[in-house]
Amino acid sequence: MWVCAGVWVCAGVWVCAGVWVCAGVTGLRGSGVVGARVLVVGVGARAGVAVDSVAGAVRQALAEIGADAGAVRVLATIDRRAAEDGVRAVAAAYGWELVSFAAAELAAQDVPHGSERVAAALGTPSVAEAAALAAAGAGGELLLSKRVFRGVVVAVASVIDG
Repeated sequence: MWVCAGVWVCAGVWVCAGVWVCAGVTGLRGSGVVGARVLVVGVGARAGVAVDSVAGAVRQALAEIGADAGAVRVLATIDRRAAEDGVRAVAAAYGWELVSFAAAELAAQDVPHGSERVAAALGTPSVAEAAALAAAGAGGELLLSKRVFRGVVVAVASVIDG
């Protein structure tokens, strides 16, 4: 069960600081909740991205698939963006694990919308889709292909936990 202790944080972004109460379970893997579908959000952005840009983009992406932030367990991105304040603040505000991948790991993912321009700049043709799928692991599927919101690229994958 999710208990929402909502607070206003991150430039006016409503955050449901979900407390997942299920026998003290946390994380995406090994939760003990068999068959629960959990979401992974992949994010790509330029250096210096603002927290309100990341939060707004993620909110819009989740709204497109009718999902709520409480279903998300992981925010995934390329290693160089995981150090960005805007990305870190969103993961922390929502209580999501922040996972990062090297460009080579992302390049190994099979994605539907790779970009030669991104590949030339970062060494991987995809960040958001590839990060979401890599973090979801085996059995993960893309629910929302990459979308661009105010310069932030977001993709959402799901995986059955357990």
